[in-house]
Amino acid sequence: MITMMPEATEKTNTSKTPKMRVGILTGGGDCPGLNAVIYGALLRAAEETEKGETMIEVVGIIKGWRSFNFSQEELTPELVDHYTQVLDIGELDDLHTKGGTMLYTSRTNPFKALASITDPQEKEAKRRAIGEDLAAKFKTLNIDALITVGGDDTCGVAAAMSNYGNAKVVACPKTIDNDLAGTDFTFGFFSGAQLASNTLDNLTTTAHSHQRIFVVEVMGRDAGWLTLYAGLSSGSDIILLPETPFDFKKDVVEVLESRANAGYKYHIIACSEGAYPTSESLARDFTVISQKDIDNLPKDGFGNPILTKLNIADKIERELRSLKSLESYFNVRHAHYEIRSVVLGHTMRSGTPSVFDRVLGLRYGYHAMEYVIGGNFGKMTSLQGTAIVPVDIIEGSKKHLIPVDSDLIRIKNAMISVKHKSKEKLFR
Repeated sequence: MITMMPEATEKTNTSKTPKMRVGILTGGGDCPGLNAVIYGALLRAAEETEKGETMIEVVGIIKGWRSFNFSQEELTPELVDHYTQVLDIGELDDLHTKGGTMLYTSRTNPFKALASITDPQEKEAKRRAIGEDLAAKFKTLNIDALITVGGDDTCGVAAAMSNYGNAKVVACPKTIDNDLAGTDFTFGFFSGAQLASNTLDNLTTTAHSHQRIFVVEVMGRDAGWLTLYAGLSSGSDIILLPETPFDFKKDVVEVLESRANAGYKYHIIACSEGAYPTSESLARDFTVISQKDIDNLPKDGFGNPILTKLNIADKIERELRSLKSLESYFNVRHAHYEIRSVVLGHTMRSGTPSVFDRVLGLRYGYHAMEYVIGGNFGKMTSLQGTAIVPVDIIEGSKKHLIPVDSDLIRIKNAMISVKHKSKEKLFR
């Protein structure tokens, strides 16, 4: 089942044992668990090599897709050496316990040129040409197969290489946003959610001490999994998600009024960076942001709006500050009215992975290498229940948002409303 490029074998193998060089790269934003995937792949490669039938050499590709973006003429042997590193498992004991990625990462997008093409046929032709060119780089980089570790953008590049260039590619789903359809959970998610939950917990002490309203912005461009899990875990008083546009008056102002009326002196609002108001609320309630501001947001290398530029937590803070009627409502009830906004940002990607993400990362990397050895290419590792199974890269890397009828949404709504309502009963 294992096939090798003759060029790679001739250059690197002098023994009679067949050798396979498998590249591995980490692309997109960093998250806890990346090193665990690398270590899992190394473990399976070492296991296969130990059998003596095939020698698996794992080659780290440095800085994501950056080396693939060079032309064939630019990829000199010196440059290839700079962007590749043979990984020795003997020098990487317990790599899975460490945060970040030893291979570095980047947001390099090989398909950036597609953003300016509007004609569908021209775009598809360009996509095919790029996919074929990327697949041809395997020979230049002296690898037989590639394991890509990343989110929907990285998986999309891998899928194009597989579809158009017949490249031997396997993907592992990485994103703290947990927004990939092909897997129950992505590695990095629970580590990020725990960090966010811890921060929300900690902020309640200063919120209580100063009787403040804290608006806390949590990562989540399209999906609100992080905000929802962290908000539920920490008992946030208001939770705003991208999947359900919020009504500022109903979902924020009136909830704060009800809480103040029930005697609460501090309040935590958890909002996803991609949360946004309904069109009606935007026109009716907001003075510091308009629809034009949303439409004119800059785009990233993959054409996605950079929602962090909207600074939604800051906008909510400024809008609340301007509401003198709400301030008076608080003051009459002897409640201090002071608002602060906090952006968690990259702190959610930092630190070492949780137990769950260490083990899940190891399993993803181990199974990805298993797929490579078995010739099962064009697949993404997927957690389904408690099993790791292969799914098609394209299908697996589609977006997965929170279903609006999810029990998690119902629990969120109950938590927000029941707390102040149950306390109101005590004051009757």
